[in-house]
Amino acid sequence: MRRRTRRSRTRVQRKTETRSRISRVLSESGQQVSQTKQVKQLDRVIIRFAGDSGDGMQLTGDRFTQESAVFGNDLVTLPNFPAEIRAPQGTLPGVSSFQVHFADHDILTAGDRPDVLVAMNPAALKANVGDLPKGAAIIVDTHDFTKRNLDKAGYDVNPLDLLGDANDPLGEFQVHPVDLTGMTVEAVKEFGLSRKDAARAKNMFALGLLSWMYGRPTEPTTKFLEGKFKKSPDILGANLAAFKAGWNFGETTETFVVRYEIKPATLPAGTYRNITGNLALSYGLIAAGVRSGLPVFLGSYPITPASDILHELSKHKSFGVTTLQAEDEIAGIGAAIGAAFAGSLGVTTTSGPGIALKSEAIGLAVMTELPLLVIDVQRGGPSTGLPTKTEQADLLQAMYGRNGEAPVPIVAPQSPGDCFSAAVEAARIAITYRTPVMLLSDGYLANGSEPWRIPSLEDLPQIDPAFATGPNHADGEGNEEFWPYLRDEETLARPWAVPGTAGLEHRIGGLEKGDGHGNISYDPANHDFMVRTRQAKVEAIAKSLPPLEVDDPSGEARVLVIGWGSTYGPIGAACRRVRRAGYHVAQTHLRHLNPFPADLGDILSRYDKVLVPEMNLGQLSKLLRAEYLVDAIGYNHVRGLPLKAAELAEAIGQLVGQAEGIDVDLGEHGLNPPADHEEAPLS
Repeated sequence: MRRRTRRSRTRVQRKTETRSRISRVLSESGQQVSQTKQVKQLDRVIIRFAGDSGDGMQLTGDRFTQESAVFGNDLVTLPNFPAEIRAPQGTLPGVSSFQVHFADHDILTAGDRPDVLVAMNPAALKANVGDLPKGAAIIVDTHDFTKRNLDKAGYDVNPLDLLGDANDPLGEFQVHPVDLTGMTVEAVKEFGLSRKDAARAKNMFALGLLSWMYGRPTEPTTKFLEGKFKKSPDILGANLAAFKAGWNFGETTETFVVRYEIKPATLPAGTYRNITGNLALSYGLIAAGVRSGLPVFLGSYPITPASDILHELSKHKSFGVTTLQAEDEIAGIGAAIGAAFAGSLGVTTTSGPGIALKSEAIGLAVMTELPLLVIDVQRGGPSTGLPTKTEQADLLQAMYGRNGEAPVPIVAPQSPGDCFSAAVEAARIAITYRTPVMLLSDGYLANGSEPWRIPSLEDLPQIDPAFATGPNHADGEGNEEFWPYLRDEETLARPWAVPGTAGLEHRIGGLEKGDGHGNISYDPANHDFMVRTRQAKVEAIAKSLPPLEVDDPSGEARVLVIGWGSTYGPIGAACRRVRRAGYHVAQTHLRHLNPFPADLGDILSRYDKVLVPEMNLGQLSKLLRAEYLVDAIGYNHVRGLPLKAAELAEAIGQLVGQAEGIDVDLGEHGLNPPADHEEAPLS
């Protein structure tokens, strides 16, 4: 008993001492150090954190993003990480990075070329240095530049040993070699961690240093760490100490003589939060359930990069959300169809490979004409492809990837925050027109983030499920009965009858239906009629869509750039560059890909040239050429990364030159724009 008492007391004493050390760390905030260094004003900065997949780069980037969101900057992020759970340590395929672009004005992309690279090892430097513009700053952790790690990264000579030499491979950049790991270990030694565990806090040292350099508020990160590690006082203390040490190092060292300030952006009035596409999609589904009065049922099988939607919705039972993690993709959509039959808003989430598995069940939902949301968070393919990289190559699969004539409406969000509105719109169409709807997000939208203005509930559309309440057909003898395939004259939607409603007993299934009564029919003429009716129902959706918005400030453009999905940001940024150089270009973006907006044909006919940028080999181009007989020119890359605005601006400039018969020179506004106003709209 005495031994236990002594141990217990020792443990209590240790916890008390740890709390005391944490309190001291918190009181020794780097922000209390006098501000004596030069402060330089910037209007935008692009920072990329890069390291081994175990170095915590995603967490570091996310925390810096949250700090910038709290500060009030506009921002866009680009997480980029390997598909393997633990890729080979120290190798190029194992590099994980997080890029954040933040500014004092409206921006559209995560940026093409980082102004600052934080590289935690040789592989991170090697993998990312090619993306840097001349003059970019590189903060590199010198600790891991050993012979073994240099060999893994493909370096014959340590590039840090050549700094300042005639053959310096990094001579075009501002290189700051810093022993981040060594200083981190020294800063946290009082917490008694092993050297390996202590070194894991180096990402917090780097975060503290960058937070000092760009005047980021530290309170959000402090609160985050306190919540994350509240049950591990030593780990909490070490991370806080490393974070503060990084801040203090920036303030006291002569390595960094300038701090930078980026003022908050001027945004429309409202309450904002930082949000990722998957989180916005989840909230949009909940909002659709609230505005329609329907319980939301998600039947899903985990798959990158859609799994976060399942994780998030599972937290919201209080909003009438039920989630089922099914044993496979087919079971997930089958359960969602069953929930739709029973009167819920049925949802299934997946990525491209899962859509292939669900195709037969989507056809069943087309035949039964039940509301269903099929969310495809697209990724690089084919097959397993590039699971953690982005692509938008599932458009033709969404259009035609089913047997028979099985038309399905298609909706695509254009930014992470827009995933919310797209989810509500997809639900409106599914419920109003009694049809499965495909929502095409992608990995860039899913994992990227931006400031999002939280909408008022009253501003969201009211969605009326208009359930059938009684018989709707009189037979020849005057008896009332329920026909499940009678149609609304405007929408061509069939009635939605909840099973168990007295007098509305009916059956539905995958076999062809007779018009109106819904009994099985093999009549050739009836099948032709039903196929055309289902197609006409989807086409009727176009009548409910608002006019397509065209951004053509001068009204003199002869070139139209049209896109869909996450290409909105790069297209918008590229068009801004072309206009800033003094040339005319118009832009429009499609949310609805099936059916197309009713005025799209008229808009396309106004322009001499039409450019279609896509992260595929020209899928929307094919659809536009087939539907409108327009010479749509594709601009296509499938690199697993978003399109680069600078390269796209050059392509637009060339097309403008052809259309107007002039030589176009974008100069400083093209591939190498000045640091200021890279994406700023024309005032």
